[in-house]
Order: sequence, then structure tokens, then C-alpha cells
Amino acid sequence: MTGKMKNQYLWLVFFLIVFVNGFEAGGYQASLLNIGETYELSTASKGIFASVELFATMLAPIILGAWADKNNKLKCLTKLLAIQVLAAILIAIFTSQKVFIGGVFFLGLTTSALQFITIAALTDYYPVSCKKKIGFLTSMYALGAFVAPLVVSAYLKAGLSWRTLFMLLTATSAIAILGLILNKDSNPEPLIGDENEVSSTGPFVLLGILMLCVVMCIYVGFENGYAFFVDTLFSEELNSSIGKYALSIFWIVMIPSRILVGYLSKHAYKLLVTAIVAIPVITIIISQLTTDVPMLILCIPLGFACGAIYPNVLNIAMPLAGEHKATATGMITTATGIGGVVFTALTGILGQQFGLRNAMVALSSFFVLSLIAVLVLKFKGMGTK
Repeated sequence: MTGKMKNQYLWLVFFLIVFVNGFEAGGYQASLLNIGETYELSTASKGIFASVELFATMLAPIILGAWADKNNKLKCLTKLLAIQVLAAILIAIFTSQKVFIGGVFFLGLTTSALQFITIAALTDYYPVSCKKKIGFLTSMYALGAFVAPLVVSAYLKAGLSWRTLFMLLTATSAIAILGLILNKDSNPEPLIGDENEVSSTGPFVLLGILMLCVVMCIYVGFENGYAFFVDTLFSEELNSSIGKYALSIFWIVMIPSRILVGYLSKHAYKLLVTAIVAIPVITIIISQLTTDVPMLILCIPLGFACGAIYPNVLNIAMPLAGEHKATATGMITTATGIGGVVFTALTGILGQQFGLRNAMVALSSFFVLSLIAVLVLKFKGMGTK
């Protein structure tokens, strides 16, 4: 098989890697209630437990960004997946809380690095079709996060442990490693006419990337705070058992949202502003509800709005990154880690003190800063055309 032929299928491997990342995230979020029972955690402790992985996602680009830029990205992805397999096996086998925390830390480190290196590799290997593929790529994360709670719910009802999640993660990561090995000699997609818009060789616009980092920090902070605690919210405040379904709905509607964004990339700025305004409005409405079904239904527009942010940010960021796309995606990934650590822990602390409804409203208020950041992009003429 030639490099050209192999390149036709490399995108499938990239999609699988991001799917596995979403599956791990959604599965961990759906398992947090059960993990908390195993280790006898309070609501605040659950937030800290969840933040361990997110803290590692913040460190990964700082530690591994330069390494990825200097080496073959496919080989980097293979090595990271191997570490992920080892960490998942340790969590699945051992019952020690220390082993769990250490394993989750390395999972956070590898999934974060896999995410930003995969995005950078996609832009390298598919410079022509990158913008549309970014919409589908980020949809794979949402798809994995949607499937995971349903799978978790199914095997828990069957009497299996929450540790089953990490056995499944081991198997899917191993398949991704095999895919990378089979496609190790792939060549970049040939450039055609003016379609190479995303592969701009212009300057690295630091201010623009930093503003997008602010947007992603707050968005991921809210998303994780909501996703990690929505099951607990339904269980403890509504006495309902449909929290895992609410989490799945929250994630699945991100798929059409992100695919749509891929096709409407020319309107990335307007779509981003719309999503940033919609999220806190919907969250406030949710906080006023006292029954589970209406709250479940409102997970649909909330997830749709949340889904639009990530691909829009990436589509705006790529032209601003010039030839330093790995650096830009690494900065954005670091920002997501910071948001995840701070806001997830904050959700647990505020949830214990004031209730999870009020905690989520408090989280959504930070989107005012996101709005300011995108207004800076507009007034400076960055990513708005």
C-alpha cells in the first residue's frame, strides 16, 4: 500500500483517538458517583478527584509540546497511547486509592497530549480539508462521551465494577496503536488551488490565541463542572436516576452541532458569540426547574450550544497560528486544563456549600469574560472575517 493510499485512512485513526478520549472523559464523568461511593468521597472531594485528571491535562502541553514539535507526530501518538494503556491497566487491576489517583493523572496527561497532537497532525496531513474535518474530529469526542455513560450504565446494571471502563479504554487504545502502526508511512494531502486557507504561513498572532484560550478555559471549566456533577444533581437534588441519560444527551447533541460548525466555518465568529450567550441563559433556566424531565430536555439546547465552541475556536485559531499550529493547539489545551481544574473543583466546593444548581449558575456567569474575549477579537479584526 502506498503512502498516498494510506493517507486516505489516516483520518480514521485520528477520529478513533479523539473518540477514545471522549469515551474516557464521559465514562469517568458517569462513574464519578460510583467512584465516590467506593472511596467514600464527599461532594467537595469528588470535585478534587475529578480535578486530578484535569490538572494533568493542563501540564501536558507544557511538558510535551516542544517534544511533539521536534518529532514525528504519529510516533508521538503511538508512545502516548502505550502509556495510556499501562495507566488504564493499573487502575483496572489495583484497588489502592493512590494507584487510582496516579493512574488518572497519567490518563489526563496522555489524553490531553493525544488531543492537541492529533489536532496538529490533522492540519499537517490534511491542509485542504482540515476545517471540515475539525468539525467531524471534535464530534468524535462528543460521540465517545455520549456512548460512555450508556455503556457505564449497562455494565453497572449487569453487576460489573466501574473499573470495567478502564478495561474498555485499554482495548480501544490498543486498536488505535495498531491503526497508527499500519499508517506510519502516510503522506500529507496534496494542496489544491486556494483551498489551503487553513495552512496559512502568516505570523503567529499571540493576542488572538490568548483570547481564544480564555474562551476555552471558561467553556471547558463549565462543561466539566456540569458533566461531572449532572448525575449527582439528578440523584441528590431531584431524587432521579436518569442523570446518566442527561449526560449522554448533553454529549450527543454536540455531534450535529460540531458537524454543522465544520460546514459553516466562514461564520465561526458569529456562531461562537451565539453559543457563549446561550449557555448561561439556558443554565439559569435549568437552575429554576424542580422536576427531572424538563431538566433532561434542556440538556439538548445546552449541549448544542456547548458543542459549537470547540470547533469554532479551532477554526478561528488555525489562521492565527501561522506555522506554529502545534504551539497554538497546545496553548489552547493548557487553557482547557486550567479551566477544568479550577472550575471542576469549584463546582464541588460550591455545590456542597450552596447546592449544585447555584454552583452551575455561578460557573455560567464566567461566560461574561468569554464574551469580552471574543469582542477583543472583533475589534482587533482577528478571526472575524
